[in-house]
Amino acid sequence: MKLGLWQNGLQSSPGPSFDGSFRKRGSGFQNDDFDSTSRESFRGSFRKSKAGSEKLIPTSKGIFRGPRNLVDLELFTQAIEDWVLTNSCSSSTDGEQCFKSPFSFEELRKLDYALDGILFKQLFRMPLFSPYDSNDLKEEEFLSLEDFLHTIVDGLWHTFWDSDEPFPFFISCPLQPGSKFYTIEKAISRGRLKGLSGAALMTKNGSDLRAHWDQVVEFVLFKKNILVEKGLGISSSTICEALFYGFHILMYRSLSKYRSFIADSVFILVLDSKFGGVVKLSGDIGKLEIGSGNPYKFVSDWIKLHAEVSVSPIDRIWNRLGNPNWGDLGTLQILLATFNSIVQFHGPPIKSIASLAADHSLRLQKRRTEWGLAMLLSGEGDIVELDNIDINDPSFEKDASQLKLKQGEILLLDDHLQGQKSFQVEECLVGGNCYCYAVSSLENPRKLLTLYVGAHPSRLEPSWEAMSLWYEVQRQTKVLKVLKQKEISSEYLPEIIASGRILHSGPCGKPSPNGICEHPWCGTPSLVTPPVGEPVSFIVSRSGPFTSDEAIRCCHDCLSALRTASMANIQHGCLCPENVSRVFDPEKRCFYVLVSWGRAVLEERDSPAINLQFSSSYALQNGKLCPSSDAENLVYLLYFVCGGFMQQQDSIESALEWREKCWSKRLIQQHLGEVSALLKAFSDYVDSICGTPYPVNYDIWLSRLSRAVNGRDERGKMVEEEVMTIRLQDTAESSGISGSATSFS
Repeated sequence: MKLGLWQNGLQSSPGPSFDGSFRKRGSGFQNDDFDSTSRESFRGSFRKSKAGSEKLIPTSKGIFRGPRNLVDLELFTQAIEDWVLTNSCSSSTDGEQCFKSPFSFEELRKLDYALDGILFKQLFRMPLFSPYDSNDLKEEEFLSLEDFLHTIVDGLWHTFWDSDEPFPFFISCPLQPGSKFYTIEKAISRGRLKGLSGAALMTKNGSDLRAHWDQVVEFVLFKKNILVEKGLGISSSTICEALFYGFHILMYRSLSKYRSFIADSVFILVLDSKFGGVVKLSGDIGKLEIGSGNPYKFVSDWIKLHAEVSVSPIDRIWNRLGNPNWGDLGTLQILLATFNSIVQFHGPPIKSIASLAADHSLRLQKRRTEWGLAMLLSGEGDIVELDNIDINDPSFEKDASQLKLKQGEILLLDDHLQGQKSFQVEECLVGGNCYCYAVSSLENPRKLLTLYVGAHPSRLEPSWEAMSLWYEVQRQTKVLKVLKQKEISSEYLPEIIASGRILHSGPCGKPSPNGICEHPWCGTPSLVTPPVGEPVSFIVSRSGPFTSDEAIRCCHDCLSALRTASMANIQHGCLCPENVSRVFDPEKRCFYVLVSWGRAVLEERDSPAINLQFSSSYALQNGKLCPSSDAENLVYLLYFVCGGFMQQQDSIESALEWREKCWSKRLIQQHLGEVSALLKAFSDYVDSICGTPYPVNYDIWLSRLSRAVNGRDERGKMVEEEVMTIRLQDTAESSGISGSATSFS
C-alpha cells in the first residue's frame, strides 16, 4: 500500500493516495494552515517521531494513517451522499427529514421548564441575509455566531454546573478538518475570514494555550444556506459536510491522550443566518475497516454499518432583528445539544435538568398564590405585589406564607409520638431541592439536622414532582420507622428525630384534628433526620475525583450502611451520587451517609427507582432488585467518584449496552485498579455475583475495607489470599453481567 508524502500535515505532491487515484492536486490552503503539532496518542505505540506528524489508528483491519489522509470533502460527499439521500426525505414536497431526531419533544419541553427564568442575551445581532457576499457581512455573521455560542455555553455552565469555577471553554474557528484554529480577530487580520467553515466550542487544557482537535466539545457548521430547495429540511450536502466534520472529531478524540471524555458521539450544530438544526454522529471508531482502496469508501461504509446518524428538524433560530428565539424549538435543540456536549467532557451537572424543571411547578404554584391573594385584596382583579402586603395583618383570613422557608424562620412540627417540636431554619441545602433544609432544634441548637418538607395534601397532584416529594417524606418515614422498630441503627444511616405535620401560626380553621385548613402549610408532612452533609455529586463536580483514601472510605461507609439495612431485609435501590452525603463529626473526621431511603425495597411488590446511569442491570431489565443490586450500584458510584466517565443514557437499551460494554471489556475494573487494588478486587467480586441469587458477603469486605481505612497495608499477598477465599465462598459459576466468571488476577 503506497502512501503519499505529507509535509507539515499537508499534502506536498500530487502523487497517488491509497490506491493511486484519490489524491487531488491543489487544496487552496497554505502549509501553515494545518495543525502539525504532534500530540501523544492514548497509546504510546501509535505516536510518531518528530520526523512526521501522522498518527496511526488501530482498526479492525490493520492500521489507518490518521484523519489527515481524509481532507477532501468532495470525495467524501461522493461516497456518502447517495446513502444520505436514501435515508432522508429531502426530495419530498415538504422537505422534512426522515433521520431520527437526537431529541424527543419531552426532553425539549423539560429543558424549557428548567431554563424558565434564565436570561440568555446575545449582544451581537445576526445580520440580515444578503445575496451579495462581502467581508463586512461575513465578519458580522461570525462575530454574531461567536457571541451566540458563548452566550449559550456561559448560560448553561453557570445554570447547571458551577458559577464559582473558572469558565473552562473558549471558541476557535478552523478552515477545514485538521487545519489550525483561529480566533475571529486573527482570521480577520490574516485575511482568512472567507475560508472559515464554522466555529468550535473548545475545552481548555490546563496551561496549554494552543487549540487542538481533540479539545473540540462541539462544532458549529456555519453556511450561507443549509436548507433544501423549496423545503425546511437540511440539504443532503450539508448533512454530508456535518458528518465529515463529525467523523474527524471522533477520529481525533480516539487519538487523544486525554481520555476523560466520551469519544463515541459528537454533536454538529448546522446553522445559517436564519435557521438551524443538529446532526449527531455516534459510533465506535475501532470498527472502522481500512484496506487498500478508496479510504473515503471505507469511512462511508463505517457510517452506514457501524454508526448512528441523527438529524433534528430545522427551525428558525434568529428573528428579523437578528435576535435568537430563546425558548422556541429550534434554539432549544441547540441548547440541549450543547448541554449534552458539555456533559461528555465535564461530567453530569450539579443541578440536573429534572431538578430545575421540578421548580417550574413551584414557581407556578407561587404565581397562583400571588394571583389569588391579589384578587382577594383588590376586589376588582387588579394585580397587587405580594412583597408589599403585610401578611401579619389580622384582617386577612388567609395566611400567605411562601412555599419556600426562609433562614431564621421557626417551624412547629406536630409529632404524634413526641408532641410538638420546634426547629429553626438555618439554610436551604445544596442541590436545588427547595423542600430540603438544614435546621436546628431549639432544644439543641448546636446540632444541625435535615428537614424534608413534603407536598401539601391539597396540592398533591398526580405528577412526578409531587410523587417525588411523597417518596422523600412519607415513604422514607415509613422505611426509617421500620429500622427504628427493629432497633437497627448505624452512623452511616439517617434516623428519625421527628416526623409529622407542620403547624402554622394564627387561627386554624381545620374541621377536625386530622383535617387541614386553607393555609399553605397546614398539615404539610415533614421529616427531620440527622445528619446534614454535602452530596457526593457536588463534591466531585467542585473538587474533582476522589483520592484513593477517600474512595475506600466512601466504599466502606456505603457498604456498612447497606449491610445494616439488609439486617431488616431492606435494599436501598437508588444508590447514586446525589444520595450519598459527606458528613464531618465534631472532631472534623469525615464519613459518608447513605440518605434518601424513600425508594427502598421492603417487600417483593416494591419497585426500585430507575436511574439510567447508576441502577443495576437486573433492575433495568426486570424492574426488581437481585441480592447484589445495591453492590452493583455502589461499583458504579465508585467508578464515578474516581473519575470514570458516566455516559449520559437516553433509554434502558442504551444503558444496558453501556454496562455490557464496560463489564465485558473490564473498563470499570481497570479504572478502579488505577486508584486502588482493593477497589478493583471488590468490583471483580461484584461482577461475579451480579444477576445471581448469591448474597453479598458484607462481613469479609467490610473487614478488608476497615483495615485499609485504618491505615493498614493492602498489598500483594493479602489481596490475593482473601479474594481467593471470597471466590470459594461466594462466587457464582458465571457472571450475571459479563457472561463469565471474572478473574481477579
